[in-house]
Amino acid sequence: MSAEDLPEADRVDGAPHPRDTARVFGQARAEADFLAAFASGRLHHGWLLSGPRGVGKATLAWRIAAFLLTAPDPAEEDGLFGAPPPPASLDVAPDHPVIHRLRALSEPRLHLLRRGWDDKTKRLRGVITVEEVRALKRFFTLSATDGGRRVVIVDAADEMNPNAANAILKLLEEPPARTTLLMVSHQPSRLLPTIRSRCRELRLMPLAAAEMTQALAQAGAEVAPQEAAALAELSAGSVGEALRLLGQDGLKLYADLVALADSLPRLDRQKAMALGEATAGRGNEARLDQLLTLTDRLMARLARTGVTGAGPQVEAAPREAEILRRLAPSAAAGRAWAQLAQEAGERARHARAVNVDPAALVLDLLLQWRKPA
Repeated sequence: MSAEDLPEADRVDGAPHPRDTARVFGQARAEADFLAAFASGRLHHGWLLSGPRGVGKATLAWRIAAFLLTAPDPAEEDGLFGAPPPPASLDVAPDHPVIHRLRALSEPRLHLLRRGWDDKTKRLRGVITVEEVRALKRFFTLSATDGGRRVVIVDAADEMNPNAANAILKLLEEPPARTTLLMVSHQPSRLLPTIRSRCRELRLMPLAAAEMTQALAQAGAEVAPQEAAALAELSAGSVGEALRLLGQDGLKLYADLVALADSLPRLDRQKAMALGEATAGRGNEARLDQLLTLTDRLMARLARTGVTGAGPQVEAAPREAEILRRLAPSAAAGRAWAQLAQEAGERARHARAVNVDPAALVLDLLLQWRKPA
């Protein structure tokens, strides 16, 4: 397998790679904060781009990288007529040579640190190793020859093993001149506290329905506003998760789960068995993951309905609010659904660890719904 054909650890199936994505939607505050820091002439050397998966962290990292590698340094542009006006956005002309080189992964002033390919196992490694971090030494040696800016993107920092994390920490403690590290993190709490303390954080937020519509359109997925609203709800504002939902017909699957819940307290066993059987067999692992995720999401929405006393403002399935209010009519019922969700998650993790038949796993999970109903 050639290098061009190898899978990329930082790519979501069915979506353009972040380096090929022009805009970030719903993250104007994060972009403005970075621009303000840049315009001050005192740009921090380490940046932690945090937030849920799929909200645009990696895309923002690539936008920042392109901006830094093309924008003049405000500290060096204060000439006879004063400093130029601060940049209003991170936008870079799409035909700029740097953009072409970034998309081709041939820009010599950028290093992408991510999980690599293991030739022995013929699959992506599970972690970023210290050997991959050590490759930065050669990058700094080669890229220092032109004296320009250098950028390192780490995607994702959560995936570094302990030795790799310690190597990055040393780099943050003694950063090379004119170098900016952009570290994507889905779970900052998993990072060393000393890494977090040496970075400035840009917190990215989940997308609302309108922003989800724009982001999906940019990714090549045209959806109706109502579908976008449902996707924003079920994906918790994550574009990456929304694309997975679209690719696996997740909206229909969720509607099927809500319709099944409507048969409670007796539960339509035949429909429950059909849902389980659809996840059995080789090649259906992704559908099983999707079903378990959506089942957990439905129980969470039931718990929230009971505790708050109000159904969801945005329905992700026909008659969802009515069904949820019937099944979770009180705070006590909401707490019962929350408890079941926790137990179901633990049962599912154990069942998958010991290779329980997927159809049996799903049926057992759905039958548990009868307890709080």
